[in-house]
Amino acid sequence: MIVDDHAVVRRGIRAYLEVLDDLQVAAEAANGQEALDRLQEMSVRGELPDVVLIDLLMPKMDGVAATAHITRNHPGVKVVVLTSFGEMERVHAALANGASGYLLKDAEPHEVVAALRAATRGDVFLHPSVARRLTQEIVSPPTGLSTLTNRERDVLTLVAQGCSNQEIADELVISERTARTHVSNVLRKLQLTSRTQAALVAVHEGLVPQQQ
Repeated sequence: MIVDDHAVVRRGIRAYLEVLDDLQVAAEAANGQEALDRLQEMSVRGELPDVVLIDLLMPKMDGVAATAHITRNHPGVKVVVLTSFGEMERVHAALANGASGYLLKDAEPHEVVAALRAATRGDVFLHPSVARRLTQEIVSPPTGLSTLTNRERDVLTLVAQGCSNQEIADELVISERTARTHVSNVLRKLQLTSRTQAALVAVHEGLVPQQQ
């Protein structure tokens, strides 16, 4: 199954895969929720696909959430991510939710095929650049600000500016609960115990100017 919100991408992938003798496209979906609905219908008929090739950024339900649902509800179905986004927080989220592969959309067609075949064997296939960064994390684990996601860095900056959780939520257009979670994650990752300490770190690292 191919899951991508761009029809031209789905058609291109289908056209390439269908010329291969050992691969067949069973279905398509334009978002995560549609993919889950299709899989449920296919499950009733006993026609589940071996692998779902899925994008991450889609409307209604993104690829990370869909991957979690697919691997939980249909454990025999493998999921391979094919996306434009290579940020490590996305990679970690996808793999943590059960993805059996992670490819970027600049991957060569033969790499996509290799990832699909690897998934059916129970192996994991990673885009070379993703594999390098995961290896680097193992060899040299990130510390300090490098452990924060881009959103968490934004939250840290706002904390240093004296914003409350609600003000952070309003600025980033998220819920107050999500803002509170982000602040907690920032403190945990930086091994800090207070917002004041976080503000000092932000000033020291140049995220906000030091007040005179």
